[in-house]
This record gives sequence, C-alpha cells and structure tokens, in this order.
Amino acid sequence: AEFKAALERKVVDLAELRRLACQGVPDDPAVRPVVWKLLLGYLPMDHALWAYELEKKRSQYSAFKDELLVNPSEVTRRMEMTISKRKEHNSEGTGFLPRAEIVQDEHPLSLGKTSVWNQHFQESETVEQIDRDVKRTHPEMQFFNGGSSDALSNQESLKRILTIFAKLNPGIRYVQGMNEVLAPLYYVFKNDPDQSNSASAESDAFFCFVEVLSGFRDNFCKQLDNSVVGIRSTISKLSQLLKRHDEELWRHLEVVTKVNPQFYAFRWITLLLTQEFKFRDCIHLWDALLGDPEGPQVRELPFIFSSRVIHFRGNRLTHLVLLQATLLRICCAMLILVRRRLLAGDFTANLKLLQNYPPTNIDHLLHIANKLRGLVPC
Repeated sequence: AEFKAALERKVVDLAELRRLACQGVPDDPAVRPVVWKLLLGYLPMDHALWAYELEKKRSQYSAFKDELLVNPSEVTRRMEMTISKRKEHNSEGTGFLPRAEIVQDEHPLSLGKTSVWNQHFQESETVEQIDRDVKRTHPEMQFFNGGSSDALSNQESLKRILTIFAKLNPGIRYVQGMNEVLAPLYYVFKNDPDQSNSASAESDAFFCFVEVLSGFRDNFCKQLDNSVVGIRSTISKLSQLLKRHDEELWRHLEVVTKVNPQFYAFRWITLLLTQEFKFRDCIHLWDALLGDPEGPQVRELPFIFSSRVIHFRGNRLTHLVLLQATLLRICCAMLILVRRRLLAGDFTANLKLLQNYPPTNIDHLLHIANKLRGLVPC
C-alpha cells in the first residue's frame, strides 16, 4: 500500500521511495521496474514527464542500433546506391552508362581509421567475447538459457546492449562480467506486465545499465587498477572498513592466514554481488543497494571517497558515490556474518568459504550492513 501511494503521487518523493526500497520492494512485477527506473534517475520524479522521457530515450536507443549495429556491407551498399543515383542524374542525356564506385575507405580491405570495415574487424573480438559470455549468463534459468525462442531473443537483446555500450565507451569497451551486471536489470524490466514497457525492456535496460556502471566504471578500467579510483583502491577501502570495525577478524584474515581480499572481493565488487547469491536474493539485495536512503553519513565520505568527491555534481551523481559505499558495507557485513568460521579457518578453508559464499538470510545481511553506517571517521 505504501509503495502504491508513493508511486501514484504526481511528483514522486525520492527520499521516501529510497526509504521504502531499502526495506524491500514488493515482489510485484509491476512495481519493481518502476521503482528501479526512478531510483536510477531514468524516470523523472514528475509523472507528467514519464511518457515524454520514455519516448525520447527509446527513440535514442533505436538510433544507436541503426547507427552502431549496421553491417558494413549494408553501409557499402547504401553508398553505392547513392553514388549510382547521383551519376545517373549527372549522365542523363549523355548516352553513357553509370559506373558504380566504392569509396576507398569503405572497401573491405581498407585499413583506414574511418573505414567501417576496418572498425568491424577490430571490434569482432569484442563481439565474440560478448556472445560467449551472454550464452553463459545464468545457465540455470530458462529466461536466459532455456533454448526457447524467448530465451534466444533475450540473449540477443543482452548482446545488442553490451555491444552498443562497448562502441559508445571505447575507453572501457566490454569487460567480462558486465553481462552479469546487466542481467538483473533486463530480467526485471522484461517481466513488467505492461506490454509496452516489456517490449521496450532492451532500451530501458541499456540506459539503466549505463547509470549503474556510472558509479563503478573505474573498477572496469584496467588502466586505473592501481590508481586511487581503481578496483585495488576500492578493495583496500573494504579492508580498512573491516579493520576499523573488527580488527581481530581483519588480522586473522590478512595477517595470520594471509588471505588477500583481492582473492574474493574483486568479484564481489565488480559484479555487484550478482554471483554470490541466488538470483532472487540478488534482486532483493539490489533493492537495498539502489535505494539506500542515506548512504553513509556525510562525514564518512572524505575517508572512503575523498579522491572522487570533487568530481560529482548534483544529487544523481552523489547517489552513485553513496551506492559504492553501500556496496562496501554489504561486503563487510558478509565477512562479519561468517566470522566464526573465518576465525577457525586457515588460508585454504577461508579462501574456499569466501569464494563460495554460503546461503544466507538477505534481510539479516542488510541489517548488519546498516549497523556499519557511519563507523568510518573522517
């Protein structure tokens, strides 16, 4: 009832929506898609603007497909037709037959930087990697890998989204694991009972995927791995958070048993915990991850993200910073929940436990994570 009332307001109260989402979004396929789109800033808070914004974004995605997914042979064919028509027009009345021409840069053997054929061949490795990874996405779920026409169609949508993202972001392109981050978004939107929304799940998932990655893109950029904003720095912040909350556990893990947090936290953080829990539990976890109403207390930010704060402008970007901090608190809570087993384990036992995290009560996990809020002083 609370969610229904919150979503039916003429102007949605984002703070209230985040508070409700953090407590758990109802398992209603008509509710969660709207909630996630609002939390990620894809939908504006003003109801009156929804139709306009959706039409604009979906048209933009359609344009991306037409521009970025076109086969090079089709580009060449269109150019040939254009040239042929122009020459026919210029040769009218001369008695000479027009001759088709191919621009040098659009020849299949061209090595020109602007050649669509050269770009096509250079990008083929990325496309092949995307194809392999998408086929491995949640093999236990018929939605993604059932062999049905629907499953195959869903795979094609994931491939298009990831391919377009890679082409629009040449500095990052595609990194293994992005398919796992995309999967929850596409699944939630595709299962929307509103047929118009379900039919546009691909475009909606694309833009929301971009929003999610906006807060984590540095973790996917190999050139930044050793920088203050790269994945190793993020993992180091998790280690510091654990040390400040439970120094005994931190010391046993990293000093006594020498379990480097990179051995387990790299996957936790880059894949947003999508591989550590059952898919349904992951969806529930993302409700809280996307909807954390406060993030860490303001005084926590300079310690955890001091190198990034100066880059952010506006509430949406600030929320992306908080989203990262929320993820770190959840990861720290995961360690605390298996504290006894870790303290009793050696290197082999602890590494196996953390790389194969045991089933757990997600509500209890989130409760522990919430208790860590504000524990990191400035």
